[in-house]
Amino acid sequence: MKMSKAALLLFLLCSLSSKQFGFATHDENASAETAVNFDMGGLSRRSFPKGFVFGTAASAYQVEGAADKDGRGPSIWDTFVKIPGMEPNNASGDVSVDQYHKYKEDINLMAKMNFDAYRFSISWTRIFPNGTGKVNRKGVAYYNRLINYMLKKGITPYPNLNHYDLPQALEDRYKGWLSNEVVKDFADYAEFCFKTFGDRVKNWQTFNEPRVVAALGYDNGFFAPGRCSKAFGNCSEGNSATEPYIVAHNIILSHSAAVKRYRHKYQEKQKGRIGILLDFVWYEPLTRSKADNYAAQRARDFHIGWFLHPLVYGEYPKTMQNIVGTRLPKFSKKEVKMVKGAFDFIGVNQYTAYYMYDPHQPKSKDLGYQQDWNCGFAYERHGVPIGPRAHSYWLYIVPWGLYKAVNYIKEHYGNPTMILAENGMDQPGNLTLPKVLHDTIRIKYYKSYLAQLKKAINEGANVEGYFQWTFVDNFEWRLGYTSRFGIVYVDFKTLQRYPKMSAYWFKQFQQREKH
Repeated sequence: MKMSKAALLLFLLCSLSSKQFGFATHDENASAETAVNFDMGGLSRRSFPKGFVFGTAASAYQVEGAADKDGRGPSIWDTFVKIPGMEPNNASGDVSVDQYHKYKEDINLMAKMNFDAYRFSISWTRIFPNGTGKVNRKGVAYYNRLINYMLKKGITPYPNLNHYDLPQALEDRYKGWLSNEVVKDFADYAEFCFKTFGDRVKNWQTFNEPRVVAALGYDNGFFAPGRCSKAFGNCSEGNSATEPYIVAHNIILSHSAAVKRYRHKYQEKQKGRIGILLDFVWYEPLTRSKADNYAAQRARDFHIGWFLHPLVYGEYPKTMQNIVGTRLPKFSKKEVKMVKGAFDFIGVNQYTAYYMYDPHQPKSKDLGYQQDWNCGFAYERHGVPIGPRAHSYWLYIVPWGLYKAVNYIKEHYGNPTMILAENGMDQPGNLTLPKVLHDTIRIKYYKSYLAQLKKAINEGANVEGYFQWTFVDNFEWRLGYTSRFGIVYVDFKTLQRYPKMSAYWFKQFQQREKH
């Protein structure tokens, strides 16, 4: 069998290091795909419940490219990244890894690595370039091609309707998420997708990490649209004391309005389901003190509780109500009916954990979302780091954090149907190809986190799927192309794909039983 350059390189690397990393090589004439017998740590597809879904995930702005092709309109991220000095090397998603044109190549690789599903996002502005009004038929045709090809290759589509990329036209028209007008416009866009793709799509998600949109976009201005109070970031306008809460409120209403339309008009006929994707860092008390325990609980309420509490209980956590007071919007009785129970499943994006402590000092006179927590962050205890750090400044490798996060949702929110919707780690963008392909640290990461997920499931957590982040290296928001989360290396100059060792680990891990 003829081996590709990448496969040959991977095979040679594996042959050189088999004893060191706990796997053995086979016949030298075999291809790299079959050359390595990994130490799986006792894990396999059979370790998880029957029908458990193993998938991979990405977002439109990070992988599609073709930003100004075939009628796509600009999103707030297209605008944001053009601000001078915003991105390393002036990076953008204009081309990214060009999945818009290379989707067949990527889907073929997913199928080859035995993935069941692909969680991708639909670019709102590829469907509605102005956010509302005229439909861009070329954009619709692209998602039809993508979905149809996935199904042809045995990959289940899990589309997400919004991954940070609000249409710039709506930002210009009424300040986007800050206006209640967005609720109807999002529901209209969602309904168009249900109507157009719902005959083939059975697993819908409305938003990815709305907390990140509200906090990073409106509290410290680190993400688009870059709004905040002067005290918290380099922003030209914004109000960190109120805007994050207004944005979150409008996103929760947008999500719930979309769910309502789906349930009333499409769900019975299409026989699908709908959920939302929420990020959840696990917050562990730094000490056993009552004050630190309260601090960790405040952090959880302001993080996962901000969105999940209204969806389960119809109101914001009492902690938030008491601290934020009149700055926190209220749901009307009619809205409570729409919001409460507005999900069939919850996606949990889980990567890391931090220690939290009570700072024992007066809060700043400058009000803001992060200030309202009144918590201190620590990354070590008694000089021992909470875990090794990946490349990203925020990402510490803490497998037990995933176990605790899943259990917390189980115990505090009625054990809803969950998918682990994102989990992964990055390495620097400038590593040489041999080092990037030989990503044993990433294999160790996935092995340890999946073991903790299995433990939570064995103890009764209602988790029915796991999606690794991400399949191909791509545009990593404020890190541009200096960070690589993919299990497939992309040469950003040629856009050629090279599966890393972790991709072949997943291939072996996800191998299906032969009947």
